[in-house]
Amino acid sequence: MLDRNRAQNRQWRRSFALIATATTLLLLMTLPASAISYGEPDGSDHPFVGSIVVNIPGEGLFQWCSGTLIAANVFLTASHCTAPLDAVVESYPGAQVLVTFDPTISEGGTFYTGEWFTNPDYGGQGGASDTGDVAVIVLDTAPGITPAQLPTAGMLDELKDSQVLKDTRFTAVGYGSVRESNRTGFQGILDNLDRNRVEQGFHSLTPAWLTLPMTYSTGDGGTCYGDSGGPHFVHLDGVETDIVVAITVTGDAPCKASDKTYRMDTESARSFLAGFVPLP
Repeated sequence: MLDRNRAQNRQWRRSFALIATATTLLLLMTLPASAISYGEPDGSDHPFVGSIVVNIPGEGLFQWCSGTLIAANVFLTASHCTAPLDAVVESYPGAQVLVTFDPTISEGGTFYTGEWFTNPDYGGQGGASDTGDVAVIVLDTAPGITPAQLPTAGMLDELKDSQVLKDTRFTAVGYGSVRESNRTGFQGILDNLDRNRVEQGFHSLTPAWLTLPMTYSTGDGGTCYGDSGGPHFVHLDGVETDIVVAITVTGDAPCKASDKTYRMDTESARSFLAGFVPLP
């Protein structure tokens, strides 16, 4: 699903158009393996990062969004990923919403079912300053994978106050569309079925948002369509951790300049997540 929330109207048109035209996994698997913008294949380095996949009978599997296992059976993702799922299942009888943690999505892979929960505050009173764009899927069966961690309250604010945040690195992981070069526009965005990763620097922080640059010349990459809901892991003392400080939500439309990610260390995000997992 080309659903990265860079421009809301365009997002919905592209996501549902993809389902309507039904390009199956068998066709996508003829494409070369690549990585999210300026990144590289992840392999087994982040086994707790997974993909939401929609299985439509007679059409095949569709990569929908990304996310992270944050408890034995709780999968963290974005609300703009879960909000349309009821309508999709209703529109396509027999459709299944699945989660996989396989490094590469395939028809013979391991999939988990579950119940999705969209944040009741999504798109509500917070407006553009805080969209409440966080959700979870509670899996019916625990996959037996050690989960990643959530941040402590205000972690990013503490790093900023300590003058550390401006030099902090982050790792983005996801299964979304890929870009290998900044030389082209939308034609440079390629389909993908692999879990990929890329490092990023810091750009800015607001009460709800962490913005990260995608600067090709300095080696900073970022996310693209289908990476929505996927994690951004913070590096502490120069070492990557398994702490999901933010999740992919939006950015520039051609996936070339910046990521605007939704913070997981805020009171708003934590109040929703507290209904599903213990908070640090």
